[in-house]
Amino acid sequence: MKVMLRETPKGLSLYVPKKDLEEPVVHQEREGLWGGQIRLKNGWVLVLPEMPEGTRLPVTVNAKRLGDDDE
Repeated sequence: MKVMLRETPKGLSLYVPKKDLEEPVVHQEREGLWGGQIRLKNGWVLVLPEMPEGTRLPVTVNAKRLGDDDE
């Protein structure tokens, strides 16, 4: 699914346009963010694609939601 990651004063936030959903990122598997899993405040776990270190935010990427076969 297409998602937009951005930095807010409270930390990382993820927006899902298809669902009109914006949630803060509460945990990230990797310090560098890219290529690992993230957990949102609502409990969703997403796998982010590999991206070059230093990729600037905001950025729109294709992420895979774990446990969701229809996305």
